Amino acid sequence: MNTSQLDFQAVFLTLKLASATVALLLVIGIPIAWWLAHTRSRYRPYIEAVVALPLVLPPTVLGFYLLILLGPNGWLGGPFSAATGAPLSFSFTGLVIASSIYSLPFVVQPLHSSFEAVGKEPLEAAWTLGASKWDAFWTVASPLAIRGYVTALVLGFAHTLGEFGVVLMVGGSIPGETKVISIEIYEKVETLDYGNAHLLSAGLLIFSFLVLLIVYIINRRLPVHV
Repeated sequence: MNTSQLDFQAVFLTLKLASATVALLLVIGIPIAWWLAHTRSRYRPYIEAVVALPLVLPPTVLGFYLLILLGPNGWLGGPFSAATGAPLSFSFTGLVIASSIYSLPFVVQPLHSSFEAVGKEPLEAAWTLGASKWDAFWTVASPLAIRGYVTALVLGFAHTLGEFGVVLMVGGSIPGETKVISIEIYEKVETLDYGNAHLLSAGLLIFSFLVLLIVYIINRRLPVHV
C-alpha cells in the first residue's frame, strides 16, 4: 500500500460538501418539518411523499433527473448559466444542491418527529405570556426538540459523506471540484489499488460508526419531551 497515492484533496472536499449540505438542509428542512408537524392541509401526504422519495428511489435515477434539472437547459441550470456564465452541473455548487435533495429526508424526518412530540401546548403557554411566534419557536420549541436537531445534523452529515450514485451522475470526477471520497474509492478499485481503497473505505466505516455512536450517547443524555 502506497499512501502517497491517496488523494487527500478528495477527503477535504467530502468534508466541505457534507458541511455545506447540512447547513443548507437545516435552512430548508426546519420550516418543512415544522409545517409537516402542525399542518392539517390535505396536501401533507403529497409533501411527505416528495420528501421521503430519495429513500426509495435508486440514486442513479435521482441523479439522472437532477442532471437534467441542473444541466445547461434545465430549470435551475439554465437560469444559473445565463446569470453566471458557469455551468451548474459538474460543479461544487451543483453537487451541494444535488446532495441536499438526496439527504433531505435524513434531516426533515427527525425534526418532524421531534416537533410533533413537543406539541402545541408549550407554544400556546409562551404565546399567552407575550412571546411572539418567532421567539416561542427558538426559545421554547427548538430547545425541547434538541434531540431531533442533533439526529438531523449528524445523519445528514454522515449520509452525505457516503453518497456515490448522485455524485457520479451530477458531479462526475473532477479533482478539487467534485471528486469526493466515494468516487476516489471507486477509481482505486477500478485500477486494482485495493490497498488504498480499503484504507479509504475503512476510514469511512469507522467515522460513520463513531458518528452514530455519538448520536446515541448524546440522545440518551438529552431530556425526552413527549
